[in-house]
Formats: sequence, structure tokens, C-alpha cells
Amino acid sequence: MAEYMNIFSQVQIQGPPEMGMVEDVPLQERSSSASFSGLFGWLGNAQLGPVYLGAWGLMSILCFVAWFLICGLSFLVQSDFNLAVMARDLFYLALEPPGPEYGLGFAPLWDGGLWLIASFFLLLSVLSWWVRSYVLADQLGMGKHVCWAFASAIWLFLVLGLIRPILMGSWSEAVPYGIFPHLDWTNLFSLTYGNLFYNPFHALSIAFLYGSALLFAMHGATILAVSRLGGDRELEQIYDRGTASERAALFWRWTMGFNATMEGIHRWAWWFAVLCTLTGGIGILLTGTVVDDWFTWAQEHGYGAETNYVPALTSEDFTPYLPPQE
Repeated sequence: MAEYMNIFSQVQIQGPPEMGMVEDVPLQERSSSASFSGLFGWLGNAQLGPVYLGAWGLMSILCFVAWFLICGLSFLVQSDFNLAVMARDLFYLALEPPGPEYGLGFAPLWDGGLWLIASFFLLLSVLSWWVRSYVLADQLGMGKHVCWAFASAIWLFLVLGLIRPILMGSWSEAVPYGIFPHLDWTNLFSLTYGNLFYNPFHALSIAFLYGSALLFAMHGATILAVSRLGGDRELEQIYDRGTASERAALFWRWTMGFNATMEGIHRWAWWFAVLCTLTGGIGILLTGTVVDDWFTWAQEHGYGAETNYVPALTSEDFTPYLPPQE
């Protein structure tokens, strides 16, 4: 059983590809073949395919490609059509939103208009993919848990690029497209509004971020640890508890002091992950629209510790040492 001791050394068994459900499911938009990858088998499932896009999936991909090409064109223009310069400066290039002088109007193409067009396609892409996830879950008779989790992430996306800029009355409040530029935007955003660390919803978001990472890591590790005992068949262990779930529950009780059931841990992890982006979006939405300075707000509401200004010490504040007189 040594093969179960390492995540990168699991036994890979390849047989006829699993083509999925075929009863009461439309098959005309699903590919009819599948292949296998040994590399992917190390990380998860070795089977690739069948692929199902459908109308919503195709629309999402086309709109994403349009956004990607518009951003790429902007970067190429900024690099004077020099691919070497573009590759060198890729982390620093940005497609910026219109300036504050344009408000919510349409800016000239090379002064923010491209950002507006790219954002339109990105919005369509993300929303189309959400509809696709809902439609597929409905076709397969699944619950909509994945759709609503995805919707929580979309909520934060919409707050940053659409809802808050509209409430602030300017597209300039939105996030630029770029690797380091969007990080610079985040830093400037925090400095502009009195340190985002004093935003309680930001604190909740970080707590749920770390919490969901911890819960998912603990759950994944626990299931891998009891997979040799059938723990990977979690659904069976839910309604017919076997030695895998018994040992996993015992381990959690001994180490954490409480029991995590095979179903309950997924509900905890789902809520922690969803609340991360949900509370984060609320915190961003309140910034600038309701609260202009989070540090001052924290002082006034007892959220942050009271601080008194202490001037820096100078050489005049120190008394020179004099040896005792005989």
C-alpha cells in the first residue's frame, strides 16, 4: 500500500474512457472521444474529455478571446509593436480605464475607450460561463451549489469593475488590466481610503480566505490519508459509514477536539469560500461610497485601538552619561 503514501505516486489504471451520462442529456454538443494524460493522472483524473461547450460556453470563450486580444493589442501599441519589448515589460503594461474627466461617459479609444470595450466582452464572458454552469447542473440533475459559489466570486468582480464605479460616478475608479498595475491600484486604493486593514469586511474576507484554505487542505489531506481504506468514495461513507470515515472522524476529534462529518466538512468549506468574496465585495462597495477614511472610522467606532501621536526622539531628549564624582 506504499503507493497511497505519496500524492505523486498513485497507481494509474487506464481502461475505456468514461463518457458520462447519456440518458436524458443532449449529446449533440458534446465531443465523442476522450484521451488520457499520465501527467494529469498524477494531479487528479488522467482522462481528458469528452468536452462539452454548448452555446453559452462557446459565447463565453469567444468573448474572453475578444477581451484578451484587445488587452494584447493595447500592450503591443504601448511596446511600439516590438514583441521583445512587450515580453520584457509584460508585467508592467496596463490597459487603464478612462480618466475622471470622462465620468461614466465613453472615452476616446486610446484614452480609456479600449478599456470600456474590453470590459464589456469580459463581463459577457463571465456571465455566460455562469449561465453555462447553471444550465449544465440543471441538465445533470445536480444542485446549484457550484453556480452560487461562482456567483459570489462574480459579485466581487462586479463590485470592482462595474457597481462601485457607477456609484462613484466615474469609470476611473475601476481596476486596470495588468499584472503589477492592478496590484498598484490595490495599494493606492488602500492608501486613499485610510488603510483598508481597518475595514471590518476586509478583515472578515481575509479570515474566510485563510479559513477556507485551511479547511480545504485539512479535508483533502484527511481523505488522501484514508483513501487506502475507501475514503475517496465519500458519498458511500456518508450513508454507510465505514472504517475510513470512522478513522478520519477519530483523527479530527483527537487533533481538533470536534468531529467533521463527510458531508459537514464540505458545507463548512463551501461557506468559508463563498463568504470570502462576499464580505470582500461588501467592504470594497462601502469604501468611498459610505466611508472615506477607514482609519478614522475605526477610531470613532472603537474598532481600531486608540493611538496618541508620539513625536520622534531627538538627541536633545537624551541626558549624557556622567561618571560618579569621588
